[in-house]
Amino acid sequence: MRPFRSAKRIPLAMQHYLMALIVAVVGSMVLPLQAEEVSATAPKIGTKPNIVLIYVDDLGYGDIGCNGATRVKTPHIDRLASEGLNFTDGHSPSATCTPSRYAMLTGEYAWRKKGTGVLPGDAKLIIEPGRRTLATTLQQAGYHTGVVGKWHLGLGDGNLDWNGPIQPGPLQIGFDESFIMAATGDRVPCVYVDQDRVLNLDPSDPIRVQFGKPLDPSLPTGKSHPELLTVMKPSHGHDMTIVNGVSRIGYMTGGKSALWNDQEMADVFTSRALQFLDDHQAKKSGQPFFLFFSLHDIHVPRLPHPRFVGSTEMGPRGDVIVEMDWCVGQVLEKLKTLGVDDNTLVIFTSDNGPVVDDGYIDEAVTKLGDHRPAGPWRGGKYSAYEAGTRVPFITRWPGKIPPGKSNALVCQIDFLASLGQLAGQAVPEDEREDSEDVLPALLGQSPQGRETLVEHAGVLSLRQGTWKMIEPGKGPKVFAQTNTETGQLPQPRLFNLEEDPGETKDVAEELPEKVKELEEMLKGIRAAP
Repeated sequence: MRPFRSAKRIPLAMQHYLMALIVAVVGSMVLPLQAEEVSATAPKIGTKPNIVLIYVDDLGYGDIGCNGATRVKTPHIDRLASEGLNFTDGHSPSATCTPSRYAMLTGEYAWRKKGTGVLPGDAKLIIEPGRRTLATTLQQAGYHTGVVGKWHLGLGDGNLDWNGPIQPGPLQIGFDESFIMAATGDRVPCVYVDQDRVLNLDPSDPIRVQFGKPLDPSLPTGKSHPELLTVMKPSHGHDMTIVNGVSRIGYMTGGKSALWNDQEMADVFTSRALQFLDDHQAKKSGQPFFLFFSLHDIHVPRLPHPRFVGSTEMGPRGDVIVEMDWCVGQVLEKLKTLGVDDNTLVIFTSDNGPVVDDGYIDEAVTKLGDHRPAGPWRGGKYSAYEAGTRVPFITRWPGKIPPGKSNALVCQIDFLASLGQLAGQAVPEDEREDSEDVLPALLGQSPQGRETLVEHAGVLSLRQGTWKMIEPGKGPKVFAQTNTETGQLPQPRLFNLEEDPGETKDVAEELPEKVKELEEMLKGIRAAP
């Protein structure tokens, strides 16, 4: 465990378990999550539950109906929230995707490790085989593990040959089954990797991938031949290799038979997720499973299946939210059909906050209207303000988690310690890294989550209860390309989120001692090995 969690007080996890024990003993007592919300005593956990982690890309707190959206309908997510616990202060570890995914799987803040920024499509695997991950922990607990969807954590050990076995990858860090895309839809290679090989690859048409300079300068790109962009044009960057009428980041040749169809991607990933569930029930029904269902939606390029086109008045960004909600509904229905719904913990969350224009001209800005992707929070993807990491965060376990809302401070980085505890595979303190056991909060047994949380978005911010301190930064105040406030200024700033949830009033000058206290606390956390 990190040394800043000293023994000067009872450990946070112990506080939680004592609280849960008190509630269980005093059966008539009610432990409120919020003053107006329902509550329940601690559930009695029997056999190990199945776990489905639905991880969405770039979905904002306010992009779903249960968090206030009205211009887009998300009935399946809303149902998940109504049957489970909807967190108002749930966070991704970072305001961008790769570092959030790294921290979520390893339990280590990504800013501690070099090379964990947003990766190119040909990056090597940044999680070392042999280290503890959420997947290896659940494997040790007897779970059958699978990942389906977006990966973006690198593959191979450098200079990867895409035409042979692709290792190391998910199979080497705890997953028994893997069906993924290497990075993102706007980056090459635009192919699926099934277990450890490119799906549908013709050996006579080998794949080559490169970032930086073209593999073959004679081939057209989005920049040199914009007339070939028949589906969607870039607003900034994204002007290299053309695949399916859309230009991407990076260069790729070959692999024509293996190229994905963007409009069918949600269907392909959902089909594979359902197949994992079906196969498990048919062959391993006595064994618990862990499914990491990592959707590409609502990331760019936003190219929904034709049956979802026009389902909102917000253009492709609204339409892919509806498509994403459909994917969630398919998984929920499958769990019910297989009869495992009541013994499955479903977690729904996003890897970072929302972005509207993220590189393609897709009407997301012009048709946004009064929709507020970030809800009441300031900023978004790439931002140190709250909307960078405060994201949709829902847990549901029928009969075990009391429906309602929770304002407990929780973060995806805590899945390692918390889900390990749930699975009966407690993670040793020296292997938890930055992950804390907040299982009582995730299960609705306690209104208390973390005491502190480091938010990451170029600069670091420290949350302590309702206080938030953003450290000084040298970046621009606004990322012009995405029109995102970065939250970076030359001086530290302090906000009281209880009184000022929109981070509009900096009280650093009024409370210099509080700023100093949080700066020292952050310094200690940063220095921890």
